[in-house]
Amino acid sequence: MRFYTKQHLYYCGIDLHARSMYLCILDPQGEILLHRNMPCTPELFLKAIAPYREDIAVAVECIFTWYWLADLCAKENIPFVLGHALYMKAIHGGKAKNDKIDAHKIAVLLRGGMLPMAYVYPALMRSTRDLLRRRMHLMRKRSELLAHIQNTNSQYNLPEIGKNIAYKANREGVAERFEEPSVRKSMEMDLSLIDHYDKLLTEVELYITQTAKVHDVNAFHRLRSVPGIGKILALVVLFEIHDINRFPTVQDFVSYARLVKCAKESAGKRHGTSGKKIGNVHLKWAFSEASVLFLRGNPAGQRYVEKLTSKHGKAKALSILAHKLGRAVYYMLKREKAFAMNQFFGS
Repeated sequence: MRFYTKQHLYYCGIDLHARSMYLCILDPQGEILLHRNMPCTPELFLKAIAPYREDIAVAVECIFTWYWLADLCAKENIPFVLGHALYMKAIHGGKAKNDKIDAHKIAVLLRGGMLPMAYVYPALMRSTRDLLRRRMHLMRKRSELLAHIQNTNSQYNLPEIGKNIAYKANREGVAERFEEPSVRKSMEMDLSLIDHYDKLLTEVELYITQTAKVHDVNAFHRLRSVPGIGKILALVVLFEIHDINRFPTVQDFVSYARLVKCAKESAGKRHGTSGKKIGNVHLKWAFSEASVLFLRGNPAGQRYVEKLTSKHGKAKALSILAHKLGRAVYYMLKREKAFAMNQFFGS
């Protein structure tokens, strides 16, 4: 957890929403200079902080509406701090909660050097990263439809479909397996939606591969050297990491990627784990996907996972492999080297 510790003359905490925001500005002694609710417009925001522009820092919680404010502060040369939502919730929890209280607490945390920081992702790369995340959303919706067809087939105790219906050629005649007209109609809708998702995903993947401006081409090709990581998966990893140097150690990186469980201890006693939702869920998905694809046509990888499976079970074995891939990617990008299979299993 990183905290913002720089000192300023004024500290502005903002409880930011889609259409409105609540401002609280404090002086170094913690006295409230401004407490105001206003619409989310750049003009009104700049007008409100104008008397304090001499030396002011602005802090908001990391929710989906922060882009415009971060860009405005960057343009106006105003220090901008993005607060980590889950860490902030743990620190400033209280009996009562409203916009006025939240804005004041954000300002107090900023003034006291106790505001946990999230990463302010560069504006020029946000749109491509968000498009990659949108593609991931479409993939999950498609997977839900495929699972619904298989579950309905089991629900009516029909023989297994036998073929992988993820491929369009294997989906012919699937709806006709069901005698009940309403069930058949439901399956026809699922299949029609899957066809539509296939078309959308093909288009968006083609668009991404043709237009994505890779900020580090060498890093992209190093990621492609890992067995199982293709163009799209490499782009997801690259755009979610952005700069590997923002992680001082490999432990920081695998923790950010949700590839390790955080121990919860007190007085020398272990009380399970915590912090499962803190980190980058998209990197977690990417390395989980990479661990499965890594095994395709990879006898050395298959032997390694079989050995882990006999000891830990299949799910834990794949988690260990994902963690190992995360560590390998960190060192590859740090040391500017391609993937080496003998080092991977020898380390």
